[in-house]
Amino acid sequence: MEQAAGKRKNPVLAWLREIAVIVAVALLLSFLIKTFLFRAFYIPSTSMENTLEVNDRIFVNLLVPEPFSLKRGDVVVFQDDLSWLPPAESNDGDSWFQQALTFVGLLPDSSQQHLVKRVIGVSGDRVVCCDADGRITVNGYPLNEPYLHPESDNSRQPFDVVVPEGKIWVMGDNRNHSADSREHRDEESGGFIDIDAVEGRAAVIAWPLGRMSVLGSYPEVFDAVPAPDEANPGQESGSVEETEPAQGASR
Repeated sequence: MEQAAGKRKNPVLAWLREIAVIVAVALLLSFLIKTFLFRAFYIPSTSMENTLEVNDRIFVNLLVPEPFSLKRGDVVVFQDDLSWLPPAESNDGDSWFQQALTFVGLLPDSSQQHLVKRVIGVSGDRVVCCDADGRITVNGYPLNEPYLHPESDNSRQPFDVVVPEGKIWVMGDNRNHSADSREHRDEESGGFIDIDAVEGRAAVIAWPLGRMSVLGSYPEVFDAVPAPDEANPGQESGSVEETEPAQGASR
């Protein structure tokens, strides 16, 4: 008789091998998804209320702005290349397990500096605050913005800008409490964000479960905005017409 009985497979070891393979494949898929498709972020501030609330977890579509282009109304996450935020705290104190989950994209990386805002103007757009009714205008078209926080007051910070090529103009939905493009007009950047700094478009609120939803771009708000060439003939991109700063503007 062959010695098959003596070499019978250990069922526990076989089970452990299967589990290890499943975990390895799951981690690889998660890493690939994080790198090429989606990435997780959490919301630490009130600047995008009520669209996004503190401690919301969102998934960001990394296929925007390339290969798919940005649109007015998109909620985007971008790198803080212009130092709008204070220095980040290191995540060296995280456990190895937390760091592993961060690496594969199952937890957000708190050591990296990112912001989330809504795109109001794209290259060539003239964005003005405000018309007689306190509305933002883009290329002369007034925006009725249903996503704004109920207490938002656009007129607190008047401005008149033209978005340069390769840039975007971003604002928070909670206008009274958002240090966005408006707050940085006097800096070298003019408050404009490089499209190359955009990580992606916020697509889904994934947590908490009671707030799980798809994030929209409100195309009905922007569909009637004329093209920049039609609305701003001869206007030099990046030019800014200074207006008297509003008193008591809140960050």
